[in-house]
Amino acid sequence: DTDRALVLLEEYCKKLRKPEEQQLKKAIRKVMGIFKSSLFQALLGSFKKKATRNGTTSHTSLPAALACDVPGCPKD
Repeated sequence: DTDRALVLLEEYCKKLRKPEEQQLKKAIRKVMGIFKSSLFQALLGSFKKKATRNGTTSHTSLPAALACDVPGCPKD
């Protein structure tokens, strides 16, 4: 859920206060801006419609284009 992700990212950003964390904070804010953008919302809506038509409800198949490599974030 995009709204929940935004809330969690905002909470995390508030904890980043050290000078060496500012680059990470800036990158997270950039991702938050992308999540809020009308283009991202349109793409997400299109994906959800397609997934619903195909009977898929899992988000594990999100296109790689939506993945974002943020410096300083741990890899899964």
